[in-house]
Amino acid sequence: MIKLAKYLKPYWLIALLTPLTMVGEVIVDLVQPKLMSSIVDDGVLAGDMDLIISTGIKMLILVIIGGLCGIGSAAFSGTAAQSFGCDLRNDAFRKVTAFSFEQTDKFTAGSLVTRLTNDIRAVQQFVDMFLRSFVRSILLFVGGIIMMLSLDISFGIVLVCALPVEIIIMVWFLKKAVPIFSQVQFKLDTVNNTVQENVSGARVVKAFVRENYESERFDKANEDLTETNLRVQKIMAVLNPMLSIVLNISVVAIIYIGGLQVEAANVLGSGMGVGEVMAAVTYITQILMAVTMCSNLFQSVSRAKASADRVTEILETVPVITDGDNSDAAKVSGGSVTFRGVSFSYPNSSGEPVLNGISLEIKKGESFAVLGATGSGKSSFVNLIPRFYDCTEGEVLVDGVPVKDYKLEDLRNKIGMVLQKSELFSGTAEENIRWGDENAPHEEVVRAAKIAQADEFISKMPEGYNNMISEKGASLSGGQKQRLSIARAILKKPEILILDDSTSALDLGTEARLQQALKTELEGTTVIKIAQRIASVKSCDRIAVLDNGMLSAVGTHEQLLANSEVYRDIYNSQQKSVIEQEGGGN
Repeated sequence: MIKLAKYLKPYWLIALLTPLTMVGEVIVDLVQPKLMSSIVDDGVLAGDMDLIISTGIKMLILVIIGGLCGIGSAAFSGTAAQSFGCDLRNDAFRKVTAFSFEQTDKFTAGSLVTRLTNDIRAVQQFVDMFLRSFVRSILLFVGGIIMMLSLDISFGIVLVCALPVEIIIMVWFLKKAVPIFSQVQFKLDTVNNTVQENVSGARVVKAFVRENYESERFDKANEDLTETNLRVQKIMAVLNPMLSIVLNISVVAIIYIGGLQVEAANVLGSGMGVGEVMAAVTYITQILMAVTMCSNLFQSVSRAKASADRVTEILETVPVITDGDNSDAAKVSGGSVTFRGVSFSYPNSSGEPVLNGISLEIKKGESFAVLGATGSGKSSFVNLIPRFYDCTEGEVLVDGVPVKDYKLEDLRNKIGMVLQKSELFSGTAEENIRWGDENAPHEEVVRAAKIAQADEFISKMPEGYNNMISEKGASLSGGQKQRLSIARAILKKPEILILDDSTSALDLGTEARLQQALKTELEGTTVIKIAQRIASVKSCDRIAVLDNGMLSAVGTHEQLLANSEVYRDIYNSQQKSVIEQEGGGN
């Protein structure tokens, strides 16, 4: 947690004001029993009404001052803790956005959500508690001992007996509870992962009627979390009653010792008054309650440490994909892509590489397609261009510059990419398209939508381009989501446009119009298209055929039909499928 202390540094003055104002509140708490003792012994028992009134007024004034100090302490600590949490969340989120796909997969989405919300909140709450409770408990503990011993040194016997017992009890229980706090956070990760998978995959769950199975899976994760929480809560539930027992026994001991002293005062004329016994009871209560506060603080430390370690793990993780040092790379324009002996394996994977020895050049302004069977490495091929992953061997160049030399922002600004899974966001249709260029005028948005064949269905929406799109585009069909995603990439006006199987949900007519619009409207833009259907790519300038991660052949549709057996097999199987469908239709 010390590593996270730097996030409190900008707010050191506010953080410092918290214990300073807390000192005022604690001093009032320590002085009040003395004044009450004076009222009882010197006022009530002596019949001095003036002293009762004057002392009561002093107590009232002190209570007001103490209350103001308490309010100030709470306000300062809350401000410091909230600011601390805000900065920590911002840094953690920025770090997560810098992670590569490999690192995001390693942490899992559910775990990252838990770390950025629940874990940071736990650390934030600890900061708030530490700034107030730690200072308050220390001051009450030390001040209470001084004030009680000033009444009568014999009360020290109670402290000597009670304090070790309380400390032993507290240490024993915390030793049992601390390891379980880490388990709680792990179980919470599992619950969050399960929820996220079910929310994002709700349609698949319903389509396969797996609601009962998923409910049971969630129940198990939820029960594990509940049982772990209950284990730690049962331990902590016994702690406070045990401490209270010690406190009450101590109060009885104080009253007994004080009673002997009062009796001695009545017999011998010297000793302790009733008011002083009352004050001593208050002080022993404050002292032992300070110990209890420390135990609660240690509980918070235990929770916060487990959470802080998880947040620190994010902050200290070095992104695998980092900026290159060639600042002039962005000045080179064109749109050519070159693969030189590229091989690629996913991290921690075993077996054959996904891509093996790929060497080819995609020219500026060329319409280039990549075709192959499922699992042949098509998506992996294009993911290497914007450096979503780095190749394990060889190098990828954009405009003659190795992609590793580019700053990531400069490299990715050159590229417009439409992924296999269309990701849309809550907002209007126009806002989703504007992800390509937030400053683009409305006319450019409409133009991009027309090229992507999206203008037709957007215009038919009740509010047109201002129509709200639900989260992840749940209110749209697959083809509509793909066309919006394509429009978003086109608006970016990239030098390289990558379409990763992003027209699979379009009918052949719409896809043909899209292809024609891309050729006429995006002249000079390099278009790299991944597809399963030969009908989708046969009009491209060149087609690369991947087979088990290796480059099988490159050429035009006609050349590949003549020279590539793999391409012919794909073509014949798709033609046969079309004929069978037409025959079935007849």
